[in-house]
Amino acid sequence: MALASQRTALRLVPTTTEQARPAQWFCGHCGAIAAQTPAPVARVCGDCNLGLLVEARAELVPQRGEPFLIVDGGLTVCALSAEAQEFLAVDERDAISRPVTELLAPADAEAATVAAFADTIMWAAGGDDEPRRLTVRPANVFGVRMPMRVGVCGPPRAALLVLE
Repeated sequence: MALASQRTALRLVPTTTEQARPAQWFCGHCGAIAAQTPAPVARVCGDCNLGLLVEARAELVPQRGEPFLIVDGGLTVCALSAEAQEFLAVDERDAISRPVTELLAPADAEAATVAAFADTIMWAAGGDDEPRRLTVRPANVFGVRMPMRVGVCGPPRAALLVLE
């Protein structure tokens, strides 16, 4: 017992290098920015009344008119904006619960870029807080390249893919 009483207690030491990153709530359907943090039971968008409000880092949140998708850790599409539906020429009912690879593909067809595409989305859906950038194209369309930013959003935790 004497040995246990001589141990020093562990304590959490705050880091000075890590800054708090601002986050924003936005609609997973129309992309509208929420004015305040929603109550847990009131997460339906007040603008379109169709989407759930999700939270992401402020620099990742889609700007008005930017197409975006929300993808889970199994690489399945959970939501997409009206702009994404128009840009990818797909109806929301046909895209939800489908693999994201049926809608988007890495811009380069090399095996390494295909793996990086899937890995980036899976890491974001798993909670990796660092936004990443990829170059993608619509699936089955060649010659089109677009930058995409990828990061975590939620709840529930998923990957936010914003086409720029």
